[in-house]
Amino acid sequence: MEKFIERGLFASRWILAPFYIGLVGALAMLLLTFAQELWHFVEAVLASFSGIEGTKLKSQDAILACLALIDISLAANLMIIVVFSGYENFVSKIDVSDHEDAPSWKGKVDFTGLKIKLIASIVAISGIHLLKTFMDIKKYTESEIMWMVIIHMAFVVSGVMLALMDNFVAKSKALNYSND
Repeated sequence: MEKFIERGLFASRWILAPFYIGLVGALAMLLLTFAQELWHFVEAVLASFSGIEGTKLKSQDAILACLALIDISLAANLMIIVVFSGYENFVSKIDVSDHEDAPSWKGKVDFTGLKIKLIASIVAISGIHLLKTFMDIKKYTESEIMWMVIIHMAFVVSGVMLALMDNFVAKSKALNYSND
């Protein structure tokens, strides 16, 4: 009975596979959003060069458009990291080791590494949003800006605390191994 239960519990990890497939679907939707943002940017640049009055693209608007594209790209990178390392850590190894384009980090990101990469990506995305806010600061109230900065700093502090905790755990494990 115990062996049957344990095999069932072990097999239940496959319930996670549809989550990762769903994230790949969301990644495809993010690609469409990226393409749409890029298209709007291209239209604005082309209109700016057309010579039509009132269509001149300001450098600030160009920078904001680029930041929006970077933001979407960071979110897509984050999704790939979660899909690859989540699947490999919790479901099954991805057997593409013989493929020349396999990422060097694939199979090497454990749960601790995943947490650090996740919080680092969130901090980067939050920082981009904050930069976009500062680039167009007149659109926001003082209260909105204050909360954006507070939330960003909460992400930064959380990331630092998480990294420190993981560092302490790693040092503690190293000490335990050296004492054995």
